[in-house]
Amino acid sequence: MSLHAAGLTRRAIARQAWPIILANAAVPSLGLVDTAVIGHYGSAVELGALALGALLVNFVYWSFGFLRMGTTGFVAQASGAGDEPEVRATLARAVLLAAGLGVALLLLQWPITWLYFALMDGSAAVEAVAGDYFRARIWGAPAALALFATSGLLIGLGRSRELLLVQLLLNGLNAGLDIWFAGTLGMGARGIGLGTAIAEWGTCAVAIVVVLRVLRARHGDAAPFLPWARIADWQRVRASLAANRDILVRTLCLLLTFGWFANAGARFGDVTLAANHILLQLVSFSAFFLDGFAFVGEAHVGAAWGARDSGRFRRAVRLTSELAGGTALVLAGLVLLSGEAAVMALTSLPAVREVAATHLPWTALYVLLSVAAFQLDGVFIGATRTREMRQAGLVSVGVFLLAAWPLAAAWGNHGLWAAFVVYVVARAIALLAHYERLVRSLPTPGT
Repeated sequence: MSLHAAGLTRRAIARQAWPIILANAAVPSLGLVDTAVIGHYGSAVELGALALGALLVNFVYWSFGFLRMGTTGFVAQASGAGDEPEVRATLARAVLLAAGLGVALLLLQWPITWLYFALMDGSAAVEAVAGDYFRARIWGAPAALALFATSGLLIGLGRSRELLLVQLLLNGLNAGLDIWFAGTLGMGARGIGLGTAIAEWGTCAVAIVVVLRVLRARHGDAAPFLPWARIADWQRVRASLAANRDILVRTLCLLLTFGWFANAGARFGDVTLAANHILLQLVSFSAFFLDGFAFVGEAHVGAAWGARDSGRFRRAVRLTSELAGGTALVLAGLVLLSGEAAVMALTSLPAVREVAATHLPWTALYVLLSVAAFQLDGVFIGATRTREMRQAGLVSVGVFLLAAWPLAAAWGNHGLWAAFVVYVVARAIALLAHYERLVRSLPTPGT
């Protein structure tokens, strides 16, 4: 993917975006495959356990999403400024941090599960199976976090085809191993976790080889390939840690919302918990699909920010947002028209199918309105204006909690979904409040 200003046309952006869209759309298919395997080979208890276990994994992994987002922003800005040693140093810092955090998660897996299930309201049977799933899946943590860092570099450099190949490898390995462990060997949810962990390690090894080849091909500067002075430079490390802290707070706000949503669904029973999990797979699929345009925006916004080019910045935001908005409209229509067929494909349990079908309009509305939040996230990530993202996260989660309590009490699961829609709108409004100030901080063309 070219990041030159001349490449900023609708057709070029669409061509640049499709590998990222496919790669991002493949991300939630990990959850879709896991859900489909258990939905057909397991019981409602195992499906509910997968919902709780996957939520814990997502909470743990997504908490470290700054390894991807921070890497993308800093790499794109360094590339836009022509600072190749900093591109390599940014990746090295992220991979080293990912390895340390991954080992820490392995050591802390038992207290993490104890605390998590102490806070959740699932049945004893569901929590027991969910614990088995998590303790198998967590062994892939160092590899999964390192994949965040390598993905951030590929996105920041516009290497979307390599990103797609890495993601397809992960999904192919995951699908085959899930079916083997959970279906053929009958290991259930624990087999799902084990299969995914093995797939993450295999894919991480390939991704490291890919990014090293990309970086060696770009290594035309006089600095060493691994510029250790840059990697350990305290000022740069401190800037990276500050951005990571802000993104972490923002991500924890996001995860708190999803966690509160899942836990509230669990209070309505195992069937509602399982149905909401099915619907969230559709939301995740659509969200990552839309994020494909946001990721293209991140790369172009970051490059424009590094080059201090406000005209390029505005054009990148406008064109990617136009394409994303049209895509959101199409996806929402597909959820309304084909969502019931998707639910039937994901589970053969009649009660779960019935509850999920009645909540499809809420799912479609969420998909339609979520595009603004995703696009604005991409803008602020590319500009590494993480303080504003942190503030927006705190505001939007507060709005969600204030809306969810009365709405869920009055209208049950429908009220819970209504609050979920209010939340994603609040995310966009909170970021939009900072947008014009962000734009004014860049020079106008010709200055």
